[in-house]
Amino acid sequence: MAFLAIAAPAHAAPDPAFTQFVASLWPEAKAHGVSRATFDRETAGLEPDYKLPDLILPGRPATGAPSQAEFVQVPADYIKEASIARLASEGQKLMAKYRASLDGIEKQFGVPAAVMLAIWGRETDFGRYTLPYDGVRVLATQAYVGRRKDTYRNEFILALKLINDGEVTRKDLRASWAGATGLTQFLPSEFYQHAVDFDGDGKKDIWHSVPDALASAAEQLVNKGWRRGVRWAYEVTPPANVDCTTGVPEVTKPIGEWLREGFVPVRGLKLSATEQAEEASLLQPEGIYGPSFLTTKNYFVIKEYNFSDLYVLFVGHLADRMASPLPFATPWSASTQLRTRDVEAMQRQLTRIGLYADKIDGKAGMLTRSAVGAYQKKAGLKVDCWPSEAVLRSVEQAR
Repeated sequence: MAFLAIAAPAHAAPDPAFTQFVASLWPEAKAHGVSRATFDRETAGLEPDYKLPDLILPGRPATGAPSQAEFVQVPADYIKEASIARLASEGQKLMAKYRASLDGIEKQFGVPAAVMLAIWGRETDFGRYTLPYDGVRVLATQAYVGRRKDTYRNEFILALKLINDGEVTRKDLRASWAGATGLTQFLPSEFYQHAVDFDGDGKKDIWHSVPDALASAAEQLVNKGWRRGVRWAYEVTPPANVDCTTGVPEVTKPIGEWLREGFVPVRGLKLSATEQAEEASLLQPEGIYGPSFLTTKNYFVIKEYNFSDLYVLFVGHLADRMASPLPFATPWSASTQLRTRDVEAMQRQLTRIGLYADKIDGKAGMLTRSAVGAYQKKAGLKVDCWPSEAVLRSVEQAR
């Protein structure tokens, strides 16, 4: 979950129903090994924060998730050259500073040091970004009135367990609005699934220990399927007759087959037989405009860390830039992004005519772009797989 600069809200008035809800969670907390003393201490005086996003409040309009940059910015705005260059330079210094630990983590887990550093850089600006919220309060509120109550109910219990087990103090359990915490932003459940004590001090400290945080990020990637020795993606120049509707995760081919179809790795890069045997999908973040990529299994593993193509592109490109100063070979286009509600309207219409079958979320991801391309074919429009104002008008008129 990438960091967002959101000011900490003021405390709300006491809420008896919320207090009763929190008290009702004691049996679950006890079952997870939380002591009565810890439960009472950490929930005493706890108040909900109704200013958080992604809540469903009775009698009030639903508060949507904040406009996360990954989902509302065009690539050129999200993957800014100045930001990439700055973080890459700092990453190179940190690579030298933590060389011994990074070598050990890479040897043990098979995740390149640069990828781990890039995740740290994107999540908390290498630890400079201070997460703004009290994690216990955030998780309790989301468990009470959030859109994903059941998920957050468990996360709240596990946050109490973190404190009870001595993994972290309440003071250090700072979080994003969605409850992620630590240098590399883990939910409490992710801590218990993936956290590693790499520095050998007996604690899995993702809040203060850089080796622990980076090893934990690597362990999470491995547990989600990371393949040792495989690149995250290859930038390619597509053939002139490329069908952008094939840019979906379900369409995979060995990289060698993509190359035989006319896709050319940029800057004359030669791929080994092993690399050409890897399965890959086509990714065109701006439709037929801007850079194109052949994405491997590891691309989608990073995407499980944050479900956004732009997030993965940022992390992958930042990792590459720590070794090479070269930007993407093809520049981003001057595309503009529709507002979330307009993308939602487009998704609804594409669903109605049977071209889209995924979530109505207002995010112009792979499946939405492919559906747009399929509609453009059907309507006799230029096929560019980009949800533009012109496509929106055409879809609405087709109603």
